[in-house]
Amino acid sequence: MKAGMIGLGAMGLSMARNLAKAGFLTAVYNRTAAKMAEFNVMIFDQPEALAAEVDIVLICVTADQAVLEIVGAIAKTIKPGSIVVDMSTVSCETAKKAAACLAKKQVVFLDAPVSGGVEGAKNGTLAMMVGGDADALEKARPVLEAMAARIIHIGGNGSGQATKAVNQIMCAGINQAVTEALAFAQAQGLPMAKVIDAISGGAAGNWFLEHRGLTMTDGKFAPGFKLALHYKDLKICQEMAAQKGFSTPLTDMTVTDYEQLMADGFGDEDISALYRLKKHSQI
Repeated sequence: MKAGMIGLGAMGLSMARNLAKAGFLTAVYNRTAAKMAEFNVMIFDQPEALAAEVDIVLICVTADQAVLEIVGAIAKTIKPGSIVVDMSTVSCETAKKAAACLAKKQVVFLDAPVSGGVEGAKNGTLAMMVGGDADALEKARPVLEAMAARIIHIGGNGSGQATKAVNQIMCAGINQAVTEALAFAQAQGLPMAKVIDAISGGAAGNWFLEHRGLTMTDGKFAPGFKLALHYKDLKICQEMAAQKGFSTPLTDMTVTDYEQLMADGFGDEDISALYRLKKHSQI
């Protein structure tokens, strides 16, 4: 199956490299042409040109409008029977609109957001939550397995994005808990490396503590997962919750904290930069 990748950002670039290693990558498109130079595949200056040459189009961009614009463009040229897999994090409604647009062209759309950060993208160990046709997913699975270690079919279009929203809300809670706890530990004058090592092996252990604990307490916040992107995702979660009349106080608190950090110029840092606020909140 010939695959084309649209979007070579922090996540997409590593995904494309893994696709190339597995022998699936046939074509790439990215707004910044320089990022495409390393690939010995077809390089296109328009997404619609790429779509005409492949069997499966993979999308990884940052915003809802970008996804809809790309889908609108590739719908002009894509071959009937093709599959489009969007690995961006966008709203459920965007996924459903994209699916409806491509269905008119006899093309299946899968919303397949991922979790695992830049480390997971580099190592090909992402978790992928998929909404859309189950048979199309099985057809695409060999390609997706080059990028993800866990691929779960959730349900119809939009359900993948809804599950990613669950993930992002949970990440907000973990971020709040870990940053507050470590700021508390530092205020007690404890040896932070030993604290992190001890807690990581117990009931409170988690990926974020293990992979970001030492760096945040050392004042290092290289992404990772950019704070501004998580903020964007949490705003989507707030909109989804409001549509259902559901309260999300922890998400709301995190959005407010992120707004302060972005106003202070920290939006491009890792989400562990929340530690800046927790540490400074000491009385």
